[in-house]
Amino acid sequence: MRILYAYEFLNDGGAKLSMPDSTILPAKPTIGLALGSGVARGWAHLGVIRALERYGFVPRVVAGTSIGALVGGSYLAGHLDSLEEWARGLNKVRIISYLDFRVRGGMIRGQVLVDAMERHMGGLKIEGLGRPYAAIATDLLTGHEVWLRKGDLVKAIRTSFSLPGIFEPVHVDGRWLVDGALVNPVPVSACRAMGAQMTIGVNLNADLIGKARRPGTDFQSIAGFDLLDELRDNGPAGPGSKLSGFGRRIFKRQASSPSLFGVMVSALNIVQDRITRSRLAGEPPDVHIAPRVGHIGLLEFDRADEIIAEGEAAVERVLPDLRAAYSLFGHDIAASGINGK
Repeated sequence: MRILYAYEFLNDGGAKLSMPDSTILPAKPTIGLALGSGVARGWAHLGVIRALERYGFVPRVVAGTSIGALVGGSYLAGHLDSLEEWARGLNKVRIISYLDFRVRGGMIRGQVLVDAMERHMGGLKIEGLGRPYAAIATDLLTGHEVWLRKGDLVKAIRTSFSLPGIFEPVHVDGRWLVDGALVNPVPVSACRAMGAQMTIGVNLNADLIGKARRPGTDFQSIAGFDLLDELRDNGPAGPGSKLSGFGRRIFKRQASSPSLFGVMVSALNIVQDRITRSRLAGEPPDVHIAPRVGHIGLLEFDRADEIIAEGEAAVERVLPDLRAAYSLFGHDIAASGINGK
């Protein structure tokens, strides 16, 4: 580290070299938080943010993909408490009530979820959040990565979690957009582009392969519970309701083989895992947080207590790295004369 010396000019016009001022502290680096995709596992982001703030690592820049866009947007909008309260109150019946099935670009329309977000964040603009924010999406035609940095916050979040085949794509500025996890599952690059000097990446895909395997089988339990049974018994039409033929074909499986839904989502999971590894290898965050949530089914939103706690624990595990990075980037900023935020 470069040491800056001060010159003290004496009354007789001379000068002498003084010792460094020991009261000068390292500047505070601008922290960028990249919140990754992961469906229900994304509740870990709630615990991560709580722990980061508790230890004084307050993000000034936030980028999120899919569920990361939801948590990051809610955080900057000041609605993290209400989101956490909602998450902790979910059960399987409530989860099923949010699945508005129809076949047109995706199995789930997503309007019920949008309505829930509108009740809390309706009318909010990204430009009014007070801190830089980006929701990551993918152009369905070109495959280009799209950063949603202005306009309606709820629409940007809904666009970012449009998992292909599951949720309908969203039409934005003449383009059909889908889930950003297809191109940038942990958007470290977006944080750096928006001015972050120290980046923290939260990767929910670090331990997925094989962790959610259904006991006694050789395939994964994607939802985490038997979705067909839950839909039949607790679907929107009430207990005892009958699914359409389409619904039965999508979710039906034999005891020893996965369902069509399971195969499709497992394939997307594999693609996302490989893309995450590639992107983080080329664009690594300064601090990598990897909650151990591979055993959580993608639709097990009702396990919020456990998932949030693991998010906090993941921060605890990397505290030495966080402190070292904060000190390093703070000293670098002070030495270069750049004011930290």
